[in-house]
Formats: sequence, C-alpha cells, structure tokens
Amino acid sequence: MAEKKVTINDLLDMKRRDEKIAMVTAYDYHTAVFADRVGMDVVLIGDSLGMTMLGYETTLPVTMDEMIIFSKAVIRGCKRPLVIGDMPYMTYQVSIEEAMRNAGRFMSEAGTDAIKLEGGKHMAETVEALVKVGIPVMGHIGLTPQSMAVLGGFKVQGRTAQAAIDLLDDAIALENAGAFFILLELIPAEISKVISERLTIPTVSIGSGPDCDGQLLIFHDLVGIFEAFTPKHVKKYANLSEQIQNSFKNYIKDVKEVNFPTAEHSFTISEEEKKIFFNLLSKREE
Repeated sequence: MAEKKVTINDLLDMKRRDEKIAMVTAYDYHTAVFADRVGMDVVLIGDSLGMTMLGYETTLPVTMDEMIIFSKAVIRGCKRPLVIGDMPYMTYQVSIEEAMRNAGRFMSEAGTDAIKLEGGKHMAETVEALVKVGIPVMGHIGLTPQSMAVLGGFKVQGRTAQAAIDLLDDAIALENAGAFFILLELIPAEISKVISERLTIPTVSIGSGPDCDGQLLIFHDLVGIFEAFTPKHVKKYANLSEQIQNSFKNYIKDVKEVNFPTAEHSFTISEEEKKIFFNLLSKREE
C-alpha cells in the first residue's frame, strides 16, 4: 500500500508535535522519485531551477511556462510529499488577477498542492485573495532572491533590531492572510526562533538556523552538483559533481582506448542467421 500523502494539516500537526519537517527542491522526475522513496515531507519546485537547471545567473529570467514543464515532471514522481510550485518573477506582483491566473496554472496544469510567493506585508492582500479562491499559499520572507537588486545581493536579512521587527510583522501578516507555511531565508537564527514561536503555522529554514519547524536545502547544493558557489548554510551530503566528472573521464578513456563496449555490452545473432546474412551480402556484391 502506498504511503499516505502529506497534507497541509499534517504539517500543522507536525508543528504542534514539534516534529521537524524535511523539505528539498526537485526539478525533474527522477529526483522527485528519490525524494518520494525515502520519505521526504515537502518538495519545492523552486524557481532556483533557473540557475541549477537552465544556467541563468539569477532566478529572474524563469518563465511560468518553464515552471509548468518542470513541475509536471516532479508531480509524476511524487506520491507522498506535499508539492509546492514557486511563482516566478513578475507572475504575481503586477496584480491580484495576474497572480490568480498564474497560481491557477500551477494547480490545474501542473497539479501542485500549493504555491509559494515572495514578500511580506505588501503581499498579504494577494495571499488572502488566493486563499479565498482555494489556492494554498506558502510565504517567503528574509532574503527574497527575486528582490535581490533592492536588497543589495545575497545578504543575511534582519540583522538590525528594526529589520528583525519588520520580519516578524511580515510573518504575522502572512499568517493572518491565510498562508499555511512560511520560508525564512538567511535570517539570524535568534530572530527565526522568535518568529517560529509566535506563529501557529510552521516555518521552514534555509540558512535561518535550527529552531524553525523544518529545513530546506536546494537539491544541487545538498548532493554537491552546483559548483558556482557553496553558501555557508549548506551541508553537502555527497559530492556528485566529482563522481559524475570522473565517470565521464573514465568513459572517454574507455572509448578512446576501445575498452568499451565489450562483448558484455554487445548483441549477437545466431550462427545460422549470420551465415545466411553473409551469403546474401556476397550475392549482392557480385
């Protein structure tokens, strides 16, 4: 029997039981299958795929159509985890109507369980409108990559008392608007702890310390594939980059030295059919 699907209510229960939530990004079918197989709680189809999968320098060029394609692949591989689609840049900021249309695409075309969008108090009205039409929303505050130009780059947020208070107010505004989950990115651990304690909905940390209700890592960081940089908050559980490159090198060497393929990797026909083939070939070439 398949394991029970994780729901929003399950995440709320996990917070009440003080059971930590394990969350990872996934961008393709096979990664989703692996996450599903080992019991991941939540999978995020992040717009970080712009950098990890498409080679963009930032997340900003990612389109809604691209997110839908990757999301469909992930959905096919996820049976247990709650799956959340990340709203790309300028697909929800222009108007509530635009936000509804694009969030609806995630839910209807891709089949995600919820969507995520960046922003605090100023996005509360949009969050409320989406929730009212039945679209579950995950919030995202702290370092919000889609606003990194305004924030001055990839920097820890909430390092002054007032900035920390503002983040708390953002989190409360999102909860009041109906968000079921909030990502805290690059926020000092002490501040994340306070925010998490004051909310009834769960929080998940990416670089925001151990006291959130769960943790999120980017798949490519977790397994050591992304080489552009390794953030301080990342723990690598594998070094697949080195393993993959070594596999490629060994493959090239075997091909060049005619060590691959061998008889073990080749197919044959029967001796009788081979004899007939060469007879036919001989007659053809006469």
